[in-house]
Parts: sequence; structure tokens; C-alpha cells
Amino acid sequence: MQNQLSEKRICCPHCGHHLHTTVDASAGDQDYYDECPACCMEIHYHLHIDEYRKKIQLSIDTDD
Repeated sequence: MQNQLSEKRICCPHCGHHLHTTVDASAGDQDYYDECPACCMEIHYHLHIDEYRKKIQLSIDTDD
């Protein structure tokens, strides 16, 4: 994949706040957490790199 960084617009699964997150695909598949700037609740990010289709798949949830 050429460009390892991309910006995605997401909605917080807790409060619905729209935010932009930068996704770094250079480390392959990832699971990580980040805090919503509006409600301060943790958002669980799951990043999957589909090398065959050359796509980045990002899913988010509350992990509860």
C-alpha cells in the first residue's frame, strides 16, 4: 500500500460526536483505544488491512 496514513471521519459510539482520526496502516492490523474529546469515554478501534483488495477497514465500538 502506498499511502500508509489516511484520515477517517467517525462518530463516537457513546455520544454521537463526529470526529476525525488519522489511521496509520504501516503497522498492519491493530486494536487500540482512544478517548472521545466530547464525552471522555473510550472508543475501541479495530483496524484491518486488506492487502488483497488494497483497502483499510476501520471498525469502532464501545467494547462493553
